[in-house]
Amino acid sequence: MDERKTAAIFKAFCDENRIRILHLLRSGEKCACRLLEEIHVTQPTLSHHMKILCDAEIVVGRKEGKWTHYSISEKGVAQAKACLEQLTTPDVPCENTSCGEK
Repeated sequence: MDERKTAAIFKAFCDENRIRILHLLRSGEKCACRLLEEIHVTQPTLSHHMKILCDAEIVVGRKEGKWTHYSISEKGVAQAKACLEQLTTPDVPCENTSCGEK
């Protein structure tokens, strides 16, 4: 995974409002109108947070009429978990002395 995608994933988790949104979405799909009521932000602020979550592929949106319904993306969550695992798993020591490690 490239650094830009990794940064987008972690940015999605770096805001209290986005964490609140994810907590709300844990119980299932929610309309943007419902999220607005629950987290007490303006519509442009919610749109900003949802764009970040969707760009990171942690959340997906589905249009229905004038509202968008959001849910947590299982695929996006799996990518985030894999990214964290990759970043925090120590590299296997190099057996080849030509790589500079012994």
